[in-house]
Amino acid sequence: MKCRTIGYLLFAFAVSLPWMAAHAERIKDLATVAGVRNNQLVGYGLVVGLDGSGDQTSQAPFTVQSLKSMLAQFGITVPPGVNPQLKNVAAVSVNAELPPFAKPGQSIDITVSSLANAKSLRGGTLLMTPLKGANGEIYAIAQGNLVVSGFGVGGSDGSKITVNVPSAGRIPNGATVERAAPTTLGGEDSLVLNLNNGDFTTAKRVADAINDSLGEGMAVPIDATSIAVHAPRDRGQRVSFVSVLENLTLEPGVTSAKVIINSRTGTVVIGEHVRVTAAAVAHGSLTVTISEKTAVSQPAPFSAGTTVVAPSSEVSATQAASRMFLFEPGVTLAQIVRAVNQVGAAPGDLVAILEALREAGALRAELIVL
Repeated sequence: MKCRTIGYLLFAFAVSLPWMAAHAERIKDLATVAGVRNNQLVGYGLVVGLDGSGDQTSQAPFTVQSLKSMLAQFGITVPPGVNPQLKNVAAVSVNAELPPFAKPGQSIDITVSSLANAKSLRGGTLLMTPLKGANGEIYAIAQGNLVVSGFGVGGSDGSKITVNVPSAGRIPNGATVERAAPTTLGGEDSLVLNLNNGDFTTAKRVADAINDSLGEGMAVPIDATSIAVHAPRDRGQRVSFVSVLENLTLEPGVTSAKVIINSRTGTVVIGEHVRVTAAAVAHGSLTVTISEKTAVSQPAPFSAGTTVVAPSSEVSATQAASRMFLFEPGVTLAQIVRAVNQVGAAPGDLVAILEALREAGALRAELIVL
């Protein structure tokens, strides 16, 4: 039943692909403007107010050190040699994405994760934490109450139940932007559009769509990913110009033939243009079962014998009946799925069949194993 379900999913995906390929899409959905990007921010801080689920200070001395440094800024000095035994404090890392054109005073979401051995951040409050970019400059300040979806409970005997991840949480609008990230939108004679997925055909069609709408010579494809477009130098005019560009539509080029395999989950996705040359495939599986049993030998009454436990092992081997199926030259995705389902191949078997076809040179597609 599992392999049949996977076959139906693959077939449905294949049927939907031709419609997707023939559907016009906006440039906004296919490309981004070079220089307009998110920036990663990271910081180190303390979460307080935990219900005894904070760091164990004996194993995380930096938590105590951070607390002492914070208290010193408020004029409170901890005597030398005194290490507070904290249970309600946790050292955390704070990360966020600074959107392009974010201005000082605006808010962004942040993610808070435990750095040491805190059991849970549920109910905690993040103290004021500066967030820095890759250049070391501070771009935002984070603070607020955590929203933690996970939780965990445990007993004195060591048993516990954990739902999701209680050692990480988020704070919506938890950071305030203090500095805008530099962007390059105006001042040059042209701007560059970068395709989300590089493809020579799509790059040419994007340039053609712009030239057809705005005039010949306005756009020139640079390579499979980038298209240079002549644009106004004034920032205000360039915003209007980009608005016109991103709403132009075109039919993107069809992607190359690929087979994607996730070895951890057993998921297999086969693209529409995958083809197989003439090949015969037979696939079977051998199952070996070893079972251990114990037999008790009881001596006769009034004898000098002793009770003996004798182990007994049973080994059996079974091999599933496999049928050979034939791939004709140039078979389609639907035919591949139908042939594999006929022999009852599970996801793991399908992966083995595809890899064998590639080694035999019969698979006309790129095989990608994640």
